[in-house]
Amino acid sequence: MNILLWILQGLLALHTLAGAIWKFSKTAEQTMPSLAAIPQPAWLSMGVIEILCAVALVLPAVNSSFGKLAPIAAIVIAVEMLAFCAIHIASGNVGNVGPMIYWLVVAAICGFIAYGRMVTI
Repeated sequence: MNILLWILQGLLALHTLAGAIWKFSKTAEQTMPSLAAIPQPAWLSMGVIEILCAVALVLPAVNSSFGKLAPIAAIVIAVEMLAFCAIHIASGNVGNVGPMIYWLVVAAICGFIAYGRMVTI
């Protein structure tokens, strides 16, 4: 179980870091028209938070005393994914469920990591 959690944490960290880099190069509207309600400063702030979360996901591998950071980072990422779903629904673009499925799968993986790490702390 521990190995699976580490693999998922590493992949989630790479995914989150890629998302952060994306946020610095594209606006929310360029990413997904339904996310146009997110102001640019908030969009960039989310990129900074994602970088911090990516670091927090892998930092416990370097020093085990940072073990509580991984579930917190996973929860923050899950909340962000759920917020994207809520904004997408609020935009009235419910016919396009592809992005929502993606965000919900990422949120579920985050929930699995958070639960797995909280149980093993």
